[in-house]
Parts: sequence; structure tokens; C-alpha cells
Amino acid sequence: MIRSVPSRRDAIADDLRHQISIGHFKAGERLPSEAQLATHYTVSTPTLRSALAALQGEGLVEKIHGNGNFVRRPLRRITYLGGVAEPSTTFSASLRVTTRTTTIEAHSHLPTLLNVPPRSPLTEVLHIAHEGKTPHSLARIYVPRDLAPAAPPAAVPSPEQIAARLANPRPLLTEVQERLSARLPTQEEATTLRISTSLAVLSLTRVATDATGRVVEAALLLLPGDRADALFTTRLNVEERTPKT
Repeated sequence: MIRSVPSRRDAIADDLRHQISIGHFKAGERLPSEAQLATHYTVSTPTLRSALAALQGEGLVEKIHGNGNFVRRPLRRITYLGGVAEPSTTFSASLRVTTRTTTIEAHSHLPTLLNVPPRSPLTEVLHIAHEGKTPHSLARIYVPRDLAPAAPPAAVPSPEQIAARLANPRPLLTEVQERLSARLPTQEEATTLRISTSLAVLSLTRVATDATGRVVEAALLLLPGDRADALFTTRLNVEERTPKT
């Protein structure tokens, strides 16, 4: 039987993975520079970077532009609860959220998403959650300007609580649609979340409409796949399925 020989990229990734697992490189510690690692493994810089990219995609290594590569601290996993009337509002107190609110005009995909004419005024609320100094997830909420509160809250407990916010909005909702997909992040998203562009993310679009069919709020959530799950529960009526005697 012929056994394949690991490529230099895979061999380097395996060795660094082992060094991290045994604690030679500890969580939060900066790895040697790429030039030093390339010299140590006697490979070209592109080959070394390819090995590091594999570890970045696994969530083991975090590259901070201008500072180098660091062993990533274990991240707390979160679960987005979809398809329920009362989403969970209990999240780790270690998640810190920064919020930015701006007024924009509907452009690109937003007119279709919110069913409004192009250039319609919208309120955009950007939430970025952090665990320690590490970005954890991000979300953008869009609300037609005439429905936006006069003074948006200065802080929101967590981007993952957007579902709870949508559960009790004004005006009363009659429908909430959620679309979940897995994809690779854009360069801008990867930079914001400090993840590799090869790490898949959960992209969730949640659109809420009222009794007139008007979209009153749309939320775009981006959750890196190495720290997030999505749970959808369907509750069945047991009585209707029980055969009558």
C-alpha cells in the first residue's frame, strides 16, 4: 500500500498544532515571526503562511495585522435560537458590546431587503461583540427612519439578543423570516472579526414585518463558525397526531 507523504504545509501545521496542544505555545502568546518560522522549518514564506492560514481557519491561531500571529484563546460558543417566540436572553457577562448608530440611505441590497425605494432614509445600528479583546460576532440592524426610536439605547446586551428585541417590537409583528447560510467572509468582515478569510461564517438574515406587510426591521448577523451554532426547534401538536379510538 502506498502512503501519501504529508506536504511541507501540512507537516508544519501539524507540528505547530502539536506545540500548541502541549502548551509550548500558550493561549494569548505571540508566535515567532513568519520569517523566523520560515527559517526554522526551512521553507519559503508563502509555504509558511499557508500553514498558518490552515491554523487560522481552525481557530487555533489569530493573525493581528501589524502585530503578528497569536495562539487564540478558547472562545465561548454561543447559540442563536431561531424560530421561537421567546428567544433566550441569557448570555455570558464576558461578552462586551460596542454600538454605533448612523442614518444612511437605502442602497445596494437594502431596498430589496426592506422593500423600500432606493435612497430611503434608514437607521443602521452596528453591534460588535467582544470576548476580552477578541471580536466575537457582529450584527447590523436596519429600521425605516420613521420607525426608529428617537434615542437608541447606548448599549445592547449582545448582538445575539437581536432576536429578543424583534420578539417584542413596535408595531406588532405578524411574521418573522430567517434565512441562514454558511459562507466565507468578505475581506472587510474577516478584518473586523480578526478571522481568516478561509473560516466559514454563519450568515443570518432576519426580516420582521407587521400586519400591513411592511418590513419594520431587518437584522444581519454574522457569527464565525468556530464559536457559534444555530438551533431551530419545531414544536408539534401531539394531540392532533394521536390516533382516535
